[in-house]
Amino acid sequence: MKTKTLLYLIAAGVILAVGLAVFSIYHQYRTPAATAPASAAATSASPAAPAPAAQLIPASRELLANYRKIIVLLAEDKGQNQAAQQQARSIGQAIFHDNQNRRNQLEQLLQQIAAGNHAKRHEELSQWLDFVESDPDLFDADRLAFRELLVSLQAAMTRDSALAGIKLHKRIGEDLDALAEIERNYEKEIQQIFSQLGTRSIELKRERWEDYLAKLRKLYQREQIMKEYGYIQAYPQPVGKNDGTEILGTELPPKTVVLTFDDGPHRRYSDEIAAILKQYSVPAVFFSVGRNIGQYDKGAAKLEAGADVSRRLRAAGHALANHSYTHAQLAKTSGETLKAEILNTDNLLKAVDKERAPLFRFPYGARNGEGMQMLSEAKLTSVMWNIDSLDWADPVPESIVERVFRTLEKEKRGIILFHDIHERTVKALPKILQRLSAEGYAFAAWDGNGFKVVKGTPGEEKNKVVVDSGYSNSWALLIGIDDYAKWPKLHYAVRDTEAMRQTLIEKFGFAPEHVITLTNGAATRNGILAAFHERLQHSAKKNDRIFVFYAGHGATVKLSSGRDLGYIIPADADPKQVAAEAIPMTEIQNIAESLSARHVLFVMDACYSGLGLTRGAGNPNFLRENAKRLGRQMLTAGGADQLVADGGPNGHSVFTWALLQGMQGKADLNGDGLITATELAAWVAPSVSAVSQQTPAFGSLPGSEGGDFIFELPSETEFISPQTAQLSNDAIALNSKLAAARPAPALTAASAPAAVTETAIKPTQKPAPVLVKDLHGGEQKITPPSAIPSNNRQLAQRANDRGLQLFKEKQYAKAELEFTEALKLRPDFSQAANNLGFSFYKQDKYLEAARWYEKALQMDPSRAIAWLNLGDALAKAEQKDKARKAYQTYLELAPKSAAAGYVTSQLEKLGA
Repeated sequence: MKTKTLLYLIAAGVILAVGLAVFSIYHQYRTPAATAPASAAATSASPAAPAPAAQLIPASRELLANYRKIIVLLAEDKGQNQAAQQQARSIGQAIFHDNQNRRNQLEQLLQQIAAGNHAKRHEELSQWLDFVESDPDLFDADRLAFRELLVSLQAAMTRDSALAGIKLHKRIGEDLDALAEIERNYEKEIQQIFSQLGTRSIELKRERWEDYLAKLRKLYQREQIMKEYGYIQAYPQPVGKNDGTEILGTELPPKTVVLTFDDGPHRRYSDEIAAILKQYSVPAVFFSVGRNIGQYDKGAAKLEAGADVSRRLRAAGHALANHSYTHAQLAKTSGETLKAEILNTDNLLKAVDKERAPLFRFPYGARNGEGMQMLSEAKLTSVMWNIDSLDWADPVPESIVERVFRTLEKEKRGIILFHDIHERTVKALPKILQRLSAEGYAFAAWDGNGFKVVKGTPGEEKNKVVVDSGYSNSWALLIGIDDYAKWPKLHYAVRDTEAMRQTLIEKFGFAPEHVITLTNGAATRNGILAAFHERLQHSAKKNDRIFVFYAGHGATVKLSSGRDLGYIIPADADPKQVAAEAIPMTEIQNIAESLSARHVLFVMDACYSGLGLTRGAGNPNFLRENAKRLGRQMLTAGGADQLVADGGPNGHSVFTWALLQGMQGKADLNGDGLITATELAAWVAPSVSAVSQQTPAFGSLPGSEGGDFIFELPSETEFISPQTAQLSNDAIALNSKLAAARPAPALTAASAPAAVTETAIKPTQKPAPVLVKDLHGGEQKITPPSAIPSNNRQLAQRANDRGLQLFKEKQYAKAELEFTEALKLRPDFSQAANNLGFSFYKQDKYLEAARWYEKALQMDPSRAIAWLNLGDALAKAEQKDKARKAYQTYLELAPKSAAAGYVTSQLEKLGA
């Protein structure tokens, strides 16, 4: 237990330090003057002279030294009292604050070099990359300090069309991939899961955190760091009854939270966070930095782009509050400067909305007596937090989630501190809201006088169905039996099971060790029951999901009472001893009730009858309810006296083929990127019934509380190329038949009238109810969930993903519409631009294709496959010189790729 606790403490400290060092988007709407470091003049160079590359590595070492000091401070929290821990955290913030000028200066140096036109610029940048990638004094964790600098440099290299610049762009991308792998490796270590890592430009050492910390402790001592940096003494406030001077999270009722977001508004993430909050009907307070909203000078407010974001937040029902004008350390500020920090932002907020909340949050929580007195005179109230997500520092969303709940376990209530300027917050927030709902927390909103619990954000639409996966772990039991000892042999079951395993692992991220697979001789009665009772029952926890898939024989036995009872048939069952050797559905019901997972979905590719299912989930208001309610659902291939149709493509049964196609995205009927079990049934059941003699059935098992199993569709990342796999003609033909019978999905670019596609398409249509059989032959209406609000980035990704589906089915004109829609929503979407080009290419529109490949490369110049595609299109268009150049660039970027031989042969044909 001590080891595990230590690992978590180390994790919290180190992950915090990682984010401190890479924090780059602190204030998105600063003016150039506000963001320029004080020493900018000293670092600028004459336009005709090379940028001072000699400063790159020394400046990087200074940045790294501060990064390491923060790690030592926070990793030494073990054994310290709360006051000492808070002091270390405050000093860590001060070090970070000082380190921002160093980081900005280093970024400026890199930008100067990248933007220059001197001959040695690529060599100078390469030398800096050599330092980051392979300096012998750097540990893996050290390299994480340079991640945001690499991101910034990669963006700068996008504008460099020289081949050497394109190669550097590609190299930086590989380095960023390696850094992501370093993070995953350390996260796995914290969870005591170890794995092998591949190597890229950065050769991973795979050292343990303990080894890394041991090295740092030889370089730095905590006591010495504390002496070097002054401690910001918090203004003393009594903890207890609110006296009106400050609002404390400890004063809230039990099981109540307030969500607060600091440092915005941000032009992208604030809106994305607001969309997530709307999905959950949760209110929040946004503490804004004044200069992100506009400028206040000589008594006049000049609002800028950030003000529009703030207006949207207020229109969504959230409170706008004050977080100072420049995010200065106000405990070290006094007089007119301190007054301006407070009042300038207050006036800007009033210019945005007269109903701004009279709330103030001191940056870093550092307040003093003078500041508190000024708040009183301005009729503002200080708001502190007692749940710190550390999302400003922690780059790992799952770690942010766990930190919030570990603190809540102790505090039982609180004001939670987030920041609306990080992508990681966007990723962590749905999981946090899901778990807060599941654990019965109430959400409080500012009502003008205090924080009061509310049921939803003002103006929230009623009957809005919104879902999110939010599972801690995913488990699966997959059973497929072809080789029966005493029953007729089958030909599809094992193949179906293998395909399902691949889909769960590769598409939906199930851990391979959590996917239990029993085929043929292993799928005995004892083997199946042991998998349920000894593996799943002991392993799955209350916030997990379990997916069970069975492909094999089913049977129905009529009981003396006249009631039918269904059975699944293990590999070793005797047809004459079904009652004794098969597994009755009543046993499956008992198993379902014994599992502690939140949601369990049984999918049975077998036909039988006799299972009493309740009505399918259709609660129109289940966002929070789905997190609270158990779900025990079943989808079956057909009823008694029906035969499973095994004539699907690639040796699959028709039912499982339809199921797999639904899971690829076709069953996302409301276009929200999530597939519920209800949506899956609504897509599969009518589709299978239309092309076979089967009537699939769906419903909830007795004991279910109305929860709905969720699959979250991952974003497709494939740049279409000649190697992109497409479906066989048989598969395309069957999919066409399935599509003809499926319920109408949310509006898409491919299905919308031409006039509609001129504007962004948002999935606002509610899918129609669908008739689905129950296992007694009756009919039930199930209603898939309505669409949820989405931002343009999400909508663009879904349009691209739909386009990829259509491309694989060779529906190129429809795919073109979807990729076009993706680019309307997100003009810088290089993947969609490449894919649009390939859609044109497949329609023999080679010049149009080439134009879009070129645009994709403007957005992402090191994307090798786009150079190959461009070469093919130009060759078809008889532009041989340009084609030759594109092919040559591809070989420079990917000389050892599988397509290198093909490209070489194309160059030979062109006379290269």
